[in-house]
Amino acid sequence: MERRSFVKTLALSAAGTALGSSLFARPAKNPLGVQVWTIREYLKKDLVGSLAKLAKLGYTDLEVFDYDGTYWGKSPKEFNKICNDLGLTVISSHYFTGRHNNTKGSLKNGWDKAVDDAAAMNIKYMICAWLYKEERTSIDLYKELNEMLNKAGETCRKANIQFGYHGHNFEFPPIDGIVPYDYILQNTDKNNVKMEADLFWITKAGVDPVDYFTKYPGRFPLWHVKDMERGSEQFAEVGHGVIDFDRLFAARKLAGLEHWFIEQDQTSREPFESLRMSRDYVLSKKY
Repeated sequence: MERRSFVKTLALSAAGTALGSSLFARPAKNPLGVQVWTIREYLKKDLVGSLAKLAKLGYTDLEVFDYDGTYWGKSPKEFNKICNDLGLTVISSHYFTGRHNNTKGSLKNGWDKAVDDAAAMNIKYMICAWLYKEERTSIDLYKELNEMLNKAGETCRKANIQFGYHGHNFEFPPIDGIVPYDYILQNTDKNNVKMEADLFWITKAGVDPVDYFTKYPGRFPLWHVKDMERGSEQFAEVGHGVIDFDRLFAARKLAGLEHWFIEQDQTSREPFESLRMSRDYVLSKKY
């Protein structure tokens, strides 16, 4: 047996023993994505073992975060090899603007190096993931953001990487009569700056995602697939809440969807159990 195959088999077997075989029933046959933020605390404690558990669950495509020149202390090359040995592919990676605290590996600090590292890992998408409160108090700040997004997107385009922006719910309340989410879409290059639609946060903002897919067709190649509890509006396992995923996935071509990632920011269950439940639902739907 080749060493790579042996390492992968050993890691997956260990993960299955650690969590119990019932958790890993019905692995996916088709690509299945997950945003690893869901297991962020586990990655800090046991990077390889945690990724192996995702692979054993049937997840194949990853969206990662926490790049600072490394991923959890591993160089991009080392991290990519760990993933590849487990049968995992890093599709997308999240980044900060760097305006809040000049974060290393952000749009403002070390972006060229971040793009080079992503290209070396064959990452297809680089996403601006979050704005701190201080970054979203005025339209002038969003104007500055749009300039940063356009510049970052141009750099990514030259490396054959698609750049994008991940929204939450705070971009929807108007500022001086302007909806920041629309302001971003209308003032960034439609080819260089795409959007990662977070179906939970858009819904929580009281907005219909399909309305945005219709208004800005083709701008939403990435989705975060996550559900909302009835009544509490807290996070729920996919298919166990109030979001109508059948209706949303029916609009996937309109949106321009290419990849989607299951995510659950918080859960009262063990996170891998929540990911199993979400996995089982989406597999039953054949999305």
